Amino acid sequence: MKITRLITLEDAPVLAELFRVNREFLAPWEPLRSDDYFTAEGQQAVIEADLKQHEQGSKLPHVILDDSGCVIGRITLSGIVRGPFQSCSLGYWVSASHNGRGFATRAVREIVRVAFDELGLHRVQAETLLHNASSQRVLERNGFVRFGLAPEYLNIAGRWQDHLMFQVVKPSR
Repeated sequence: MKITRLITLEDAPVLAELFRVNREFLAPWEPLRSDDYFTAEGQQAVIEADLKQHEQGSKLPHVILDDSGCVIGRITLSGIVRGPFQSCSLGYWVSASHNGRGFATRAVREIVRVAFDELGLHRVQAETLLHNASSQRVLERNGFVRFGLAPEYLNIAGRWQDHLMFQVVKPSR
């Protein structure tokens, strides 16, 4: 059973509610967001922009589903670059209510398979905050290896923070 699917505009109200419910839970791991981001209209604007990038081939925005098919988070391949690089970056989150139950691990496994088998990419990169041990475990369970440290890599929770860099390369056949 698939645990991810392409995001749709109809997901906006559900994602807005998930973001509102998980606002404090996600705050240490996310950029600062305006209050508009947590509304259905704000999420619709985000989804529209993501789908436009998807049409251009630079992003694959998916939602994560629980076993009953309800949306419980997001997973995205972004910065898709073709040519000799054939790589992208991975980002994801799962609602606190479903955290620690294997959904992130399964979603990452599925989206990496899509990156390699359907998109024909060679490499997927992911970054975590230094103290995000649970996300590091999810990545490692899916074959990602740490390859470096990026100082002040992303502005998360209102300040530039260091990130551990991970990657997985498509296995040779």
